[in-house]
Amino acid sequence: MLTDIIAKHLTVVFCGINPGLKSAEDGHHFSGRSNRFWKVLHQAGFTPYQIEAVDDRILLDFGYGLTTAVARPTSRADELSKDEFDEALELFKIKITEFQPRYIVFLGKAAYQAFSGKKQIAWGKQSEDFCGSAVWVLPNTSGLNRGFTLDALVESYKLFYAEIQK
Repeated sequence: MLTDIIAKHLTVVFCGINPGLKSAEDGHHFSGRSNRFWKVLHQAGFTPYQIEAVDDRILLDFGYGLTTAVARPTSRADELSKDEFDEALELFKIKITEFQPRYIVFLGKAAYQAFSGKKQIAWGKQSEDFCGSAVWVLPNTSGLNRGFTLDALVESYKLFYAEIQK
């Protein structure tokens, strides 16, 4: 199991779909060699330097946290079933209600689609809150997500970063 990096009243909790096998094995978020999360976060302005996955807890110092929608590690997120998302929803709601981040950012559309029940999700800010937190949906930084270049990911994340600076 990959441990959440979370505290009360953070500015942002980034929510991955589920842990990759490498992250679960290492015990650190986004530790897979091809995952671009740490690079994107830095290049978009969230951190003054690029954090290494082994130092993932440092993210709390910047007011950000990490969690996953579903706890079960897989090599690909599409290996998860609808039932797994359904079973994870109540625990996820409890977590967000307890920790009350200003924003919850779903990395990729899959988890938010499952949790919201919506079939069509736009990228960016969502019109409704989730357990009192504003919601954004940003592209997943997984190396398997070939639909977004590094530059496109950085631009998407910069838009969100500008939002939280208001």
